[in-house]
Amino acid sequence: MEIKWTDTDPETGQRRFLCAERFAGEWSFRWKLQRRGPWNRGLAPTLVMWELILDGLKRRYRRREGVSDEDVEQVERILATLKRRQDEDV
Repeated sequence: MEIKWTDTDPETGQRRFLCAERFAGEWSFRWKLQRRGPWNRGLAPTLVMWELILDGLKRRYRRREGVSDEDVEQVERILATLKRRQDEDV
């Protein structure tokens, strides 16, 4: 399963194309700066990125596009962990 979207690269200010892919229960993230350019792997997802993934999963779930309850619950757990860590750092 893939979820794709665009945002602004915090380092350059350019539009960035992002893709989150779930395979075998693991999420991986990749990015590129040009629509037809090569994908770069190894992007560390931020809290905002996880929130976008959860939103995308919930929208797909309503349309029954291969999203299960477990997929949504997994991302909700990841988000809860990240928020808890962020609160501890403050």
